[in-house]
Amino acid sequence: MAVTRDYYEVLSVERTADGEEIKRAYRRLAMKFHPDRNPGDAEAEVRFKECAEAYEVLSDPQKRQVYDQLGHEGLKRGRGGPATHDFSRMDVQDIFSMFNDIFGGGGGGMGGGGRGRSGPTRGYDLETEVELTLEEVLSGADKDVEFTRLDLCETCTGSGAKPGTKPQTCRTCGGQGKVQQTGLGGMFRMVTVCPACAGRGQVVTEFCETCRGKGRTPKKRRIAVRIPPGIQDGQAVRVRGEGEPPPVEAGVGSGADGLRGDLHVVARIAEHAMFRREGDHLVLEMPITFTQAALGADVELKTLDGRHTLHIPRGTQHGAMFKVSGAGLPNLRSSRRGDLAVFAKVEIPRKLTPQQEKLLREFAASENVDVSPENQGFWKSIRDAFAGPSGSETAQESAKSTKAGKAKK
Repeated sequence: MAVTRDYYEVLSVERTADGEEIKRAYRRLAMKFHPDRNPGDAEAEVRFKECAEAYEVLSDPQKRQVYDQLGHEGLKRGRGGPATHDFSRMDVQDIFSMFNDIFGGGGGGMGGGGRGRSGPTRGYDLETEVELTLEEVLSGADKDVEFTRLDLCETCTGSGAKPGTKPQTCRTCGGQGKVQQTGLGGMFRMVTVCPACAGRGQVVTEFCETCRGKGRTPKKRRIAVRIPPGIQDGQAVRVRGEGEPPPVEAGVGSGADGLRGDLHVVARIAEHAMFRREGDHLVLEMPITFTQAALGADVELKTLDGRHTLHIPRGTQHGAMFKVSGAGLPNLRSSRRGDLAVFAKVEIPRKLTPQQEKLLREFAASENVDVSPENQGFWKSIRDAFAGPSGSETAQESAKSTKAGKAKK
């Protein structure tokens, strides 16, 4: 009996993952294991359907709650609405038609590569990353993005056939692109991609020498992408039509007459040397001297887009927080800027000049508090007295060693 894996493990996400994380994880895995990208790989097809099943449950708040509480058995009993699809009897196009919300319709999207129930064929979406600084998040940025995509072969225009020849109808599936398999005495059936034509419905008898019958060749592409101000780490900018063309399918020809997928540019925000980001707000630890903290001061503060004079009141304590309104980052939707939280970090000098030490001792005397004595030799004698036999020589042992040294001379 087959054991159903944990849905969170299938999508490689934590149990605390939100809907966007689950969607992104499914999108990546669907593109990786789609049978069109793994022709003839039965294991990839199983993983593909497994990911789709996991997403169908975890993307539904009601089903996810039941699954978190009762596991797979809770879904089978129908509590909160069981998984409504028999994935063993679905073909890959039916699975993708369930998730039009992820891929922008058309029954395709990230791994779509198929014709939806209504609408044209759509190609695969692609995903790449771009690194941004906080300064670029503040103002937005135009970034050059390089990526590689499978594009239509220029020699055969995507058919995979040698110029002057045409693909032939697949004899295994009769041009349907899928076949049915039955098992357990005909108790169930499974619709799978035709292994002979990989779902195309046609078989190339004479391969194109450029693409070797695949109809696609990898091409590098470089485009400029506008990153809006306020984007968060992990959010993506979608560039329509920069994905891959749809796969070759029965009745679709070379795939050139369908819609290209999209390119998803995921933002990765680099760590800043001074500021830490908290949503739309920024956090800064500002070092000040203990005299500035005690007496107060006006200090010049550097922000992401300029300078600001910050007033430090008398008696400021270490860790005190000051807010600079509107000095944070803009909100992606409203453009309203967050705040800058400045935490005072009182620094103690490691070395003092004789004059500084004298003034501090006078100050300590006025406070009537004990401080370390000025003569370090005196302090060393106190440590030696309390150290005892385990730490240093006693006075008697010291005297003996001194006499022994004189006798040797």
